[in-house]
Amino acid sequence: MAKKQQLREIRAGTVINVTSKGQEAAVVQALRRVVEHLTVKFGRKISLVHEKQWLLSSMVGELRLTYPAVEFHCHFDNSSIRPDGGFLLIRGREGDPLSYPALIAEVKNQGTNDLRAKEGLKKQAKGNAIERLGKNVIGLRTALLRESIFPFVCFGYGCDFTPDSSILDRVTTIAMFGNLNKTYLHNEEGGKFNRGSFYFRPEPWSVDEMAQIMGSPPNPLILVVGQPKACSTRSRKWPKAVMP
Repeated sequence: MAKKQQLREIRAGTVINVTSKGQEAAVVQALRRVVEHLTVKFGRKISLVHEKQWLLSSMVGELRLTYPAVEFHCHFDNSSIRPDGGFLLIRGREGDPLSYPALIAEVKNQGTNDLRAKEGLKKQAKGNAIERLGKNVIGLRTALLRESIFPFVCFGYGCDFTPDSSILDRVTTIAMFGNLNKTYLHNEEGGKFNRGSFYFRPEPWSVDEMAQIMGSPPNPLILVVGQPKACSTRSRKWPKAVMP
């Protein structure tokens, strides 16, 4: 293996410190490829951190700092949001109390009725995975209200997402009535529509496909790293480390 390739993989492994590659979720493998690409493109000009979860108490703490006149609350210190791909963050300046998510990646699989039909069983009700997705998206949107971007992407698959399934409209509702299978990064209408990106279909998404969507323009991560001024809020600048 070429030395540059080894170095790229080592750096990506340092950022995404999870289980062995054989045990990684496909979305994490795709995310690793995106980090490798960024390592080649930007080198040491950026500093990335990967976290598996974001505590609700941390979200509330950051919201209180950003909006001191508004009341925020959560019940338990250990409650968290844990998307399958975790959170890829840009490291802020030393002492910076805020988080800077560059990419939040989730995967949802819903639907066993195709298998039940083969077994001669009745259909089951649809929707549980999507209801959980909606809850998480509400929390993430709120936590990132201060930003002019929402770098969230969800890859959904399963027989509940066939073209004739009404479940697709549940996803579309979560997407603030945006189109599915389209990347939305920048908030629209002065921040009123922080949609996120929802890629849904019956067939599973491959590592290559997810890496392509997350790692090719117009995608959340490249735009955030490459154009921090365009993505930041007016009230503050993004960490200097992201400047290319």
